[in-house]
Amino acid sequence: MLILLVILHVIVCLFLVGVVLVQQGKSADLAGAFGGQGSQTAFGPRGASNLLTRLTTWSAIIFMITSIALTVVMSRSSSSRSVLSNLPTQSTPAKK
Repeated sequence: MLILLVILHVIVCLFLVGVVLVQQGKSADLAGAFGGQGSQTAFGPRGASNLLTRLTTWSAIIFMITSIALTVVMSRSSSSRSVLSNLPTQSTPAKK
């Protein structure tokens, strides 16, 4: 199950990067550079969401769910292990 989650997580991550890079920026027009109230400003009127924004939203949701699932699965499988558990302990004090 862990391998399946990792594979799904990587695929969704790559898809999310691709979808975000394909989209046009919010203030991509020249009026947005100078604070104008264009149609694509950050706090201005917003058009209907298209397919790319829906894909971005759903892939981000799936990415977060797989991240949480991977964290839970890894914490359950290695509950008694620590990074420092295999280090030898020093029993003698350091000499000056």
